[in-house]
Amino acid sequence: MILTDQFNFTLPSELIAQNPIFPRDQCRLMVINRKYQTIDHCIFSNIGEYLQAGDLLVLNDTRVLPARFYAIKKESGGKVEILFLHHHKDWWASSLNPSRRVRIGTILVLPENPSISWLVVGRDSDWWYLKPSFSQDEENKIFLKYGHTPTPPYIKTPQLKLDDYQTVYARHDGSVAAPTAGIHFTEPLIIHLQKQGVRFAFLTLHVGPGTFFPVKTHTIEEHRMHSECFELNRTTAEAILNTKKRGNRVIAVGTTVVRVLESIHQRHKYICEDHGETDIFIYPGFQFQMVDAMITNFHLPRSTLFMLVCAFAGTDFMKQVYAEAINHRYRFYSFGDATFII
Repeated sequence: MILTDQFNFTLPSELIAQNPIFPRDQCRLMVINRKYQTIDHCIFSNIGEYLQAGDLLVLNDTRVLPARFYAIKKESGGKVEILFLHHHKDWWASSLNPSRRVRIGTILVLPENPSISWLVVGRDSDWWYLKPSFSQDEENKIFLKYGHTPTPPYIKTPQLKLDDYQTVYARHDGSVAAPTAGIHFTEPLIIHLQKQGVRFAFLTLHVGPGTFFPVKTHTIEEHRMHSECFELNRTTAEAILNTKKRGNRVIAVGTTVVRVLESIHQRHKYICEDHGETDIFIYPGFQFQMVDAMITNFHLPRSTLFMLVCAFAGTDFMKQVYAEAINHRYRFYSFGDATFII
């Protein structure tokens, strides 16, 4: 058993970044060498100095939906914030806040357009299930017109623009949180790296709310991950296989990419075109098969994401790394600074 408290550390709240940096590639970058246990400090736009021709960057091209709505209960007028999470045929799995007086059969109405409503049709220990009053064909238009950016609970920035919370290469709608390791890439930086001989490939994992949650169980083995939908196409699978054959590095841009690649390998024992759901939980003791290096942000204490990077680089070493990051006032989490773990 591995105690969750091993992954706790003291993080000053002022280091949780509240706004993105512009230009995006001007955030700070900590380059972490696992073999030699060394740390370099630079700017993200200089990441090409640590990349080689033939390296393959694999990025998550999901787009964040404006999935937060401010509704009222039709009968009482009480306010309820809805965060839509997963779409299942004609209903949505959602979180509601506050939820203590919501019941199955409650109708939640959009105040600015009362013709738009959702019927509460069920619940389980995690989510509420809402059936919309409108068709699936109308859904995208309604989300874009009335929805709000679904920022994590530790970001207090009011009325954050959705475009500030997207990667420049986002293509497929479906996430309630951004794959934030990719936010640091700008189009000029991508072009510069391509000219350097660095290759790019894409997969899709729609990020769910589980990415926000700290592990609350006594041991990490007791924690249950929420599943997330992913898709990896044949072009990306072949690019990864060819990179491995050439002896170059497969570099995951973000923990979501790590989880998809390692999940597919775990399922098939090799990398291939695949789609479905994954609830893989990567923590120390995990044997990585596909990822040679990763770009990721600084993560919160007791989070599954911090456990993942500890699995990749060693718990004791990553605690030293994070202590140095805090000492040097690096910015943490979604809008924070970046690490490149090699």
